[in-house]
Amino acid sequence: MDDTRIAMAINKIMPLAELADRVNQWRKAGEKIVLTNGCFDLLHVGHVRYLRGAKELADRLVVAINSDESVRALKGEGRPRTPAGERAEILAALQDVDAVTIFDALDVRDVIRALRPDIHAKGSDYTRDTVPERDVVIACGGRVEIVGDPKAHSTSEMLRREWQKS
Repeated sequence: MDDTRIAMAINKIMPLAELADRVNQWRKAGEKIVLTNGCFDLLHVGHVRYLRGAKELADRLVVAINSDESVRALKGEGRPRTPAGERAEILAALQDVDAVTIFDALDVRDVIRALRPDIHAKGSDYTRDTVPERDVVIACGGRVEIVGDPKAHSTSEMLRREWQKS
């Protein structure tokens, strides 16, 4: 990847306050915003399909990733395998992704409140009714959509298989 492309990817990574301003600019330009979130510890094809499905729902795709501390709290010791800054850079390099932010909380409710996305996309391991943040999405005027292929890919499962081999 040349220096220009690296700089473009890094420019997609921003703190929540800056991202909220960017989202407001996009919204004023008439663009629809979709937010998705997750750990994205070891990027795999399930993540790519999930992100592509989310991008198809709106003009701009924002990805909120869990900080290292929140990944550890959610997934346990030994996680994440990839530091948050690197996970953010990898995601920002993807064409479908328009912006990336890192959050510390165990859930994405504060990010939803700050960005007020038109759509909050979650993977197929959820239904519209089981998305934990559903109440906040609706209260902020958005809707929940389920995207991606059936949950056949999982970083946790990949790591479990790796540990069993050793």
